[in-house]
Amino acid sequence: MSTPPTLSAKEAAAELGVSLATLYAYVSRGLIRSEPSSGGRTRLYRADDVRALVARRDRPAETSGERALDWGAPVLESAITLITGNRLYYRGRDVADLAAGSSVESVAGLLWDVTDDPFAEDPPDPPPLIGLPSDLDPLDRLLAVLPLAAVGDRRAVNRTPAGLARTGARILRLTSAILAGTVPSAQPLHQQLCTAWDVSGAGAELIRATLVLCADHELNASAFTVRCVASTGASPYAAISAGIGALRGPRHGGMTARLAAVLPGLLDAPDPAAALSAFLARGEELPAFGHPLYPQGDVRATWLLKRMAASWGGDARMRRALALARAATDLAGTPPTIDFALVLLADRLGLPPHAPLTLFTLGRSAGWMAHYLEQARSGVLIRPRARYTGLRPA
Repeated sequence: MSTPPTLSAKEAAAELGVSLATLYAYVSRGLIRSEPSSGGRTRLYRADDVRALVARRDRPAETSGERALDWGAPVLESAITLITGNRLYYRGRDVADLAAGSSVESVAGLLWDVTDDPFAEDPPDPPPLIGLPSDLDPLDRLLAVLPLAAVGDRRAVNRTPAGLARTGARILRLTSAILAGTVPSAQPLHQQLCTAWDVSGAGAELIRATLVLCADHELNASAFTVRCVASTGASPYAAISAGIGALRGPRHGGMTARLAAVLPGLLDAPDPAAALSAFLARGEELPAFGHPLYPQGDVRATWLLKRMAASWGGDARMRRALALARAATDLAGTPPTIDFALVLLADRLGLPPHAPLTLFTLGRSAGWMAHYLEQARSGVLIRPRARYTGLRPA
């Protein structure tokens, strides 16, 4: 059998008309297969995959059946985040290295590609909360408050890159304060949550790392939503609000609530692995396990679970949770995702029910602002075309 023809990275990128970073993104999504060269120092790319992708991409919108927006080819080029080889990078920096010791503020500066510290100015004033129900969910409170904060933020008219970055810093501080139930301060973002939740020591370090791990994840639904809003010239407050709306969906950040509804029953069963097997045999869907971009396992979950095991390895419930994760991988081939790690972290630290999505939202706000800045710098209006499938006029 003859060996399928291959292309070098430069040749493949040239045929596609994209950058090398975008080529690698195609590979990470499984759209193009790659293999090591004979010398093993570089990789080669399947020519048939490259040309098939070109043919699908260039097919007229009226005749194309390609569902390019459903885990398909990226529709935008970006220099922010790369997912490749079962690794995650923020502007070329391995997220595992960043999670080991970086603050979410420093990671925000990296993602925003700024030189001056946008968090150096004083924190914003707290917006009025008059009329809001006291028992309002923290994310609903955030969605209610952001438009009020936008009206009062006169400095948000500064649309220079540095000015937008400072607006982003104010939004993150405001977001942290509202989610924590406090007032904006210069205290580190993770520490605001830790103070509100009475977490210290190793738990505080895990929360800091979690925010870093959640900061960005390429063109997911919420990031793409933010970019669409940003492309219209709307304010960062409007774009971040749109991102929160997208994140709350049960197929995105809302996955944590779905898992939290079934995880206790599995962990409290006499044999979690047997309970999982019976759960799957009934045709039930196990949320927060299996990620299309990480066939070998979500690197964010792997990093966090390893540190949690080091902190609470002697805890019986932690051991049961890790056994459940192994069983899901062995039985169904679906390793745990970051959502599983978030729910388990909240369980082990005794955090409130909204904590997993709170952590996800605050961390991801840094990435949303990065996508806002990149889209604003491009000056491009995002306006895809539709493939019409309805009735034709007579």
